[in-house]
Amino acid sequence: MALIRSLPGKTPEFGTDCFLAETATVIGEVVMGNGCSVWYGAVIRGDVHYIRIGNNTNIQDNAVIHATYRKSPTNIGNNVTIAHGAIVHGCTIHDNVVIGMNAVVLDDAVVESNSIIAAGSVVTKGTHVESGSIYAGIPAKKIKEVSPELLEGEVRRISASYKTYADWYREEME
Repeated sequence: MALIRSLPGKTPEFGTDCFLAETATVIGEVVMGNGCSVWYGAVIRGDVHYIRIGNNTNIQDNAVIHATYRKSPTNIGNNVTIAHGAIVHGCTIHDNVVIGMNAVVLDDAVVESNSIIAAGSVVTKGTHVESGSIYAGIPAKKIKEVSPELLEGEVRRISASYKTYADWYREEME
């Protein structure tokens, strides 16, 4: 069973049909929507500010979601993929976004809907990623637009796939 801990006097809240892997950790002022999944080794630490996560969002293995004390909360929208090893810290991620493997999104950055942050990229403090963009590099810069095929074939496909994967694990645990 996942480690779910209240701190400081705030208890994580989960919507319906969420999957939490046995080694996932969720602490403090975290509110998660319906149909989310939090995978092995992922940490969502709402100890210094709140973290809000929408519906059908997947937080993959070893990802870290945190905030900045009394300054920068973390807001994550619906149908978002936070890939393996990514760090999302004190920022806002809108709907239908992929944060690639080992990418970092820092304080006060805003990633608008239908966007992709490429694997290994660093979105620096206060960066505004416009809707429908792909950002890559260190520091991350816009490299192109997200095509309709990429939006459907990657962003939406990955989000839907993780709902399926969570169902496999739930069935195995029954």
